[in-house]
Amino acid sequence: MFKKALHFILIVTIFCLIGCRSDSPASGASKSPGRETKSSGRETTTSRQVHVIPAVEETVTRGTTVTGTLAAEDQVVLSFKIAGRLSELAVDLGSRVQQGQMIAQLDPTDARLHLQQAEAALQQARARLGLALDGTLDRIDPERTPVVRQARAMLKEAQRNYERDAGLWDEQLIARTELDTAATTLQVAEGRYQDAIEEVRIRQAVLSERRSELEIARQQLLDSTLKAPIEGAVRQRHASAGEFLAAGAPIVTIVRTHPLRLRLSVPERVAVSVGFGQPVHIKVEADPTIYEGRVVRLSPAISEEDRTLPVEAEVPNEHGRLRPGAFAQAEIITAAEERAVFVPASAIVTFAGIDKVLTVHDGMSVEKHVQIGRRDDDRVEIIKGIHPGELVVTAPGNLLGGQPVSVRR
Repeated sequence: MFKKALHFILIVTIFCLIGCRSDSPASGASKSPGRETKSSGRETTTSRQVHVIPAVEETVTRGTTVTGTLAAEDQVVLSFKIAGRLSELAVDLGSRVQQGQMIAQLDPTDARLHLQQAEAALQQARARLGLALDGTLDRIDPERTPVVRQARAMLKEAQRNYERDAGLWDEQLIARTELDTAATTLQVAEGRYQDAIEEVRIRQAVLSERRSELEIARQQLLDSTLKAPIEGAVRQRHASAGEFLAAGAPIVTIVRTHPLRLRLSVPERVAVSVGFGQPVHIKVEADPTIYEGRVVRLSPAISEEDRTLPVEAEVPNEHGRLRPGAFAQAEIITAAEERAVFVPASAIVTFAGIDKVLTVHDGMSVEKHVQIGRRDDDRVEIIKGIHPGELVVTAPGNLLGGQPVSVRR
């Protein structure tokens, strides 16, 4: 009985093993072909919809943007050439002045007295030469002066006396001593005549000196009034009315506000494209206006400290809206009316420092590496990589090259 039961269990076990072995391959064979077909069906039927837009070619101006500082064209510290007490100061900080306008005035009393003294000395010198006191001609022929005429008359008399005594001596009518006395008198008369001529020349020199002193006195009277040498505005006031000032003491500082100088430092890499006369667009803080200038000065050398080229632009400022010392941002226009290709900024894909766009060709996406330039709002300039009119995907997202796509109109 026990053997029959054991035999029955063994037979059942064998049948179970045979059944399991036959079921397993059948199951794998039935499921595997179904997955491959389904997967293969998805790959051949699924494509991604994209929106494309043509690359646009436009005319642009090309430039380089740098920062700089506005400076006055000229700055002058005004002072008096003479010492004196400041009696009037006609301007203050910020005052607009015109060229030749009166700025300050010294007490002119001392200068006027000095002028009167110089005029009197000049009249005295003219009188010693026998000239009219109020005349303007200072040169005179020495032979026409009284002192020379008197010396010449005495010389002629001495000559006549000597000639007469010489004739008498020849006839032995006078003593030798009388002839010698006449000769001595003649020599003295000749010396006095030469002295008279030299005296006249000295008096003429004194007259010229007195004339110069008079001009100096007149100039000092003019110098007691301080006038603006340039048109501009008062930047700083250094003195007050009532002060006694030494010669050369600063009174006010005036700056020329039109035009202004814009001092810039252009990087070495773009310095070669900057030249004389190029337009410059200037913007200053808190002012939406774009001011126009032009490049007027270029340094002959690159600065070794920061590898930049010092450049100066001239900026018109007729209305005085720009102020010297202000910080400014400038764009130097290095090239005008150049053709450039633009695409939407969303079309640019950057990965590992490489810029690219995706285009569509025969229903497949195509990656193209590009070199980008300036960014203008929501557009990007393409320097190299695609051509005008070429269709680019506007928002590629995670789209890769070689994937099937369908263009959405």
